Amino acid sequence: MKRSLLIMTLFIFLLAACGPAPSVSAIKPPFIETGISSETWASVPAGDFPYGQHDHVTFVEDFDIMVTDVTVEQYAQFLNDALASGDISISEFEVEAGEVVWHEEGVGGYYEGDPFDGYKHEEEIKPGDKLFMPMVDGLRLTYDGSLFTALDSYTNHPMTLVTWWGADAYCEYYDYRLPLEAEWEKAARGTEMVDDHGLPFPWGVEIHGNNANFYSSFDLFERMFGRLGNTTPVGFYNGQTYGVGEESYETHDSASPYGLYDMAGNVWQWMGDDYHDQHYRYMRGGSFYSYEVDLRVWKNNSAGPQHYSPSLGFRCARD
Repeated sequence: MKRSLLIMTLFIFLLAACGPAPSVSAIKPPFIETGISSETWASVPAGDFPYGQHDHVTFVEDFDIMVTDVTVEQYAQFLNDALASGDISISEFEVEAGEVVWHEEGVGGYYEGDPFDGYKHEEEIKPGDKLFMPMVDGLRLTYDGSLFTALDSYTNHPMTLVTWWGADAYCEYYDYRLPLEAEWEKAARGTEMVDDHGLPFPWGVEIHGNNANFYSSFDLFERMFGRLGNTTPVGFYNGQTYGVGEESYETHDSASPYGLYDMAGNVWQWMGDDYHDQHYRYMRGGSFYSYEVDLRVWKNNSAGPQHYSPSLGFRCARD
């Protein structure tokens, strides 16, 4: 009986997590240019930094990381490049999570699988073709049978509805990789200590609505489309005042110590860690669905690599 209830609970969760996403057709934001280039990278030097809620001194090697999340326009270019090179295909993919299996139409490609230790509730991630991005209502790009194109309103918004495999494939295709949790956190908070503690937010010790896109932050898009709001363009919180019609909105410059934007709020970001005895993948940063408490730099979230969401994106790192 307990086993049946567990399976049913998992199935309901998966339907909620991986089912069709809310449609963006009812939300058509005006295009807003932030002046922040999604092609820019920042260098993070090697060294110690305060890691986690309790500021454990942790060392990371030097690395580069994207200043913004990968945008819809950038992901559309990847899809076109990878289709042309034969690295991805459009098909129906089998998606598996424990004992629950379903099929989804989408874009995908081969994944080599993960080491499997058979540990407690660990699920085996086998080699094979994996779903990178479902073809569902809510996508911020279109496909005309030969070419993917970003919707005009969303070209510079973060790409969403991408599984961990889809994020990893983008990075690998361009010889990048997903950042590790420790790397991401150092890039988000730097090395500064305030009252013997590391920064809880990329810009400092307090959070206000004009710092980031989070639930009930009352940003420009929440004013336009309701309390839940929407994603904002990458780099939106850079100190500019934006005017749209009769609406105007002043942002605080909320870059991290290394100049990264949206390291708190907007969309969660997939991490590259593959922890021993686990099949879950982790994400950092919080999203426009999150309360401000979940935007603190040490907070994380997790899901299976088949998970996708309208509040989840990614950025890449490189050595």
